[in-house]
Amino acid sequence: MSNLVAIVGRPNVGKSTLFNRLTQTRQAIVDDEAGTTRDRQYGKCEWGEAQFSIVDTGGWVVNSDDVFEEEIRKQVVIAIEEADVILFLVDIKTGITDLDLAVADILRRSKTPVVLVANKMDTFELQYAAAEFYALGLGDPFTISSANGTGTGDLLDVVVSKLPKNTQVEIEDDIPKFTVVGRPNVGKSSIVNAFIGEDRNIVTDIAGTTRDSVYTRYDKFGFDFYLVDTAGIRKKNKVEDDLEFYSVMRSIRAIENSDVCILMLDATRGIESQDMNIVSLVVKNQKGLVVVVNKWDLIEDRCAKVMKNYEEAIRSRLAPFTDFPIIFTSAINKQRILKVLECAKETYAHKTARVSTAKLNAEMLPLIEAYPPPSMKGKYIKIKYCTQLQGPSVPSFVFFANLPQYVKDPYKRFLENKIREKWNFSGTPINIFIRQK
Repeated sequence: MSNLVAIVGRPNVGKSTLFNRLTQTRQAIVDDEAGTTRDRQYGKCEWGEAQFSIVDTGGWVVNSDDVFEEEIRKQVVIAIEEADVILFLVDIKTGITDLDLAVADILRRSKTPVVLVANKMDTFELQYAAAEFYALGLGDPFTISSANGTGTGDLLDVVVSKLPKNTQVEIEDDIPKFTVVGRPNVGKSSIVNAFIGEDRNIVTDIAGTTRDSVYTRYDKFGFDFYLVDTAGIRKKNKVEDDLEFYSVMRSIRAIENSDVCILMLDATRGIESQDMNIVSLVVKNQKGLVVVVNKWDLIEDRCAKVMKNYEEAIRSRLAPFTDFPIIFTSAINKQRILKVLECAKETYAHKTARVSTAKLNAEMLPLIEAYPPPSMKGKYIKIKYCTQLQGPSVPSFVFFANLPQYVKDPYKRFLENKIREKWNFSGTPINIFIRQK
């Protein structure tokens, strides 16, 4: 397992700015509003020959009635427990506050090495104010400015020196990424927490709780992939604040970078227009699709007939792409959640499946001969040969014809449906190309 560095501190001291600086990304959302970061956000950092993971946490708040802040405090505790080195961030301009003292009290009791970091030293005159932080009892404060990068090199030297030796491993890039998507408050974070067996992602009844796309490695029960929890995607005119705009954009980027998308639907609300927009986004980006109907425990009549009617309604709304698995689950009761992972794994396998050219021609050419493309302008279209292309991220088939320009979309859908009947490509889009022969 790779080394892990956690950034902790009270709200608005610049933790996410430092995270972005160290990871050389814009992964964590940065805003002037305190309490922007809610979930733990993971990234990679390289310094010299050392490589380690770094985690950004929400701001530490105590004795608060805010439902988010209580959950954030739990997340910070988990991050402290997981980390090999802790970066305790304080604000050099503000000085020591009661919250700083509360965090320092916890860190002094922790056995994990702690580096005290005095942030926002935007001018050199401010470095003399850092002497105040010796009162926290956590050693020498390192003065930095995460906004412009001053002092971050010396900080990284210290961090690397405190890391446990010989524990770095390479992260495998070829591990599939399964992204959980859907409208706000359908249970995305709940089902991810149910999968991994811990409260890693904050769950509340308030829509829009998750703001960052949170990556979690899952390697249990014979599975090995990344689970990605995303912010809920709602209609543009419903997006009220800047933070949610960034979150929705991040969710879209997570879809673009994923292999299989797990679309969460609310059983009590059915399929809505925004769900259809999300599916079109998934298909447009040529990603695998698994549909999960969550909150099934809240439905009074759960018989097989109701399930079948639900399935038919979903497929008819999401047409023309209808070949995907549908699972009825309850994240709270952990009902059929492993079935979701199995279907996602199978869908990923279908994306990479190949059909030999000989088998493809043996099955498809007699069908094409029996049901040829309709003639156009008195000209007859003959398809002579077909093969599967190598390389694309989804199964792609090319058919060679004498007049490819006259083969229209309805016939392409006919070819796609016949391929799906003969071979199992459930959950993955299929590309059909007609070329000149």
